[in-house]
Amino acid sequence: MSSPFPPSSSAPGKGCLIVGQSPQKLSCLSKMTFQYPLKLISPSPASHHKSVLVFLLTYGGGLVGGDQVNLTIDVQKASKLSIATQGHTKIFKSPTPEVTTRQNLHVTIESGSALCLLPDPVQPFGESVYEQSQVFTIHEKGSLCLLDWVSAGRTARGEDWDFWRWSGRNEVWMSTDEQSKPRLLLRDNVLLDSPIVDKELNLVKKKMQGLEVFGTLVLRGPHVESLAAFILKEFAALPRIGARDFRSQEKKEKDSSIVLSHEESWRRDRLKQEARDGVMWSAAKVRGCTVIKFGARTVEGGRVWIGGMIKEEGSMVQCFGEEALMCIR
Repeated sequence: MSSPFPPSSSAPGKGCLIVGQSPQKLSCLSKMTFQYPLKLISPSPASHHKSVLVFLLTYGGGLVGGDQVNLTIDVQKASKLSIATQGHTKIFKSPTPEVTTRQNLHVTIESGSALCLLPDPVQPFGESVYEQSQVFTIHEKGSLCLLDWVSAGRTARGEDWDFWRWSGRNEVWMSTDEQSKPRLLLRDNVLLDSPIVDKELNLVKKKMQGLEVFGTLVLRGPHVESLAAFILKEFAALPRIGARDFRSQEKKEKDSSIVLSHEESWRRDRLKQEARDGVMWSAAKVRGCTVIKFGARTVEGGRVWIGGMIKEEGSMVQCFGEEALMCIR
């Protein structure tokens, strides 16, 4: 009788990605290697591309129980790299709670370089066990835009945070020179798990309060400074007594006749979208890093919200190109 679980890979998947600068002062791939179950694809670059685009994929569309992936990335001086995916990173169920699927990412961002990592969310299936570690070492004037988000699973099949365990760690380190040890700027840990002894006691589902996606956006460095300031400004402008409108009917009618600026009109529409899709979010500055936490009742609602924020501000397209934002359109 065949096993109901897909076979795991016999050896950990490894990858190495180095992005440098060509003689024409354009970002280009210097090295790209990978082995099963990891797969890296980079479209042929063109002169109008603002950054090197690389797709991070897995054979079969996901990681099966016990898969191990280790990827090392070096973004060399004055170069830019964008990383995207071609769909959700699926985490298939594990045969037992002791079998863990892991992904480890180690990135070096050298002086004047920039990395934009805006993937689709991770989608852990029911009874999956997943651990993720992403460590970024940034040199002076290096920049990082990192989106890390996870969904409730295959909601069309009734899954609702039904995995056994999901854990993720993001670390940002600052390196001033080769002689000094890097200094920790940010360590962000997310642990989502439920007691395995009782399937009916899904504590993660209860804590999520109807949210279908939860994510973190981390911004650091001069290339993303404008976006960070924009989001912090929007957070400061949020109504602080809920979304209730305390105006009288007369005041509402009077205000409706006022011609709004583009910024005011966009903010009004965004607040409506946040209320409609149950978007909750916060933003804070932590040791030079801007950290945004958000959740939404649907994955699409979260995608529309984070994509709307980034596209409205506009600097990410100017810096990395339209292709870098394809997963959040």
